[in-house]
Amino acid sequence: MRLSLQVASVATVFVILAGTAIAYVLARKEFRGRELLDVLFTLPLVLPPTVTGYYLIMVFGRNGLIGKMIYEWTGFTIMFTWYAAALASFVVSLPLMIKTTRASIESVDRNLINAAYTSGHGEAETALRVILPLASKGIIAGAVLSFARAMGEFGATLMLAGDIPGRTDTMPLAIYSVASSGEWTQAHAMVILLTVMSGGFLYMAGTFSKRGV
Repeated sequence: MRLSLQVASVATVFVILAGTAIAYVLARKEFRGRELLDVLFTLPLVLPPTVTGYYLIMVFGRNGLIGKMIYEWTGFTIMFTWYAAALASFVVSLPLMIKTTRASIESVDRNLINAAYTSGHGEAETALRVILPLASKGIIAGAVLSFARAMGEFGATLMLAGDIPGRTDTMPLAIYSVASSGEWTQAHAMVILLTVMSGGFLYMAGTFSKRGV
């Protein structure tokens, strides 16, 4: 549980930063290939987690496109570390943040945005003082959903980080391990705990998106 919270928390911090920025660009900027870019960012949401994990190995593995350079420069490989679990959780939960935040930004009244521009505010100031505050309900809901998704990530984490006790065995991986070993009492307890937590996160996300904070 401690490792799952650690992995999900780190992943969610980067999801909020990257997801909000990407969603803002997709919602506010008109450029060629915008929807194709949206599809690429959304793919991890619909692809089997093992496929996402395979792509991550091709990119960040010891012999991957980026992983090979990192290993040659530093001697460090992200594979089979908790960083790999955080990376996998980040990739699979990012689409939820982007989708939720983009919809929230697009729903902001354009008259208010135009009024900010007319008052002499630049784009950055308008984004920080008008658009993002008005879209905060969707942003918070997206962050909560992303955290819940990161907590429950299994397939991509198993592919990239493996199931190493004490190092990469998050709750979903631990459940798989104890169930495979026939330790059903422990598996039941862990499943119930994770189910209750996930349900709580969904309730929180729904509350934020409907009522605000």
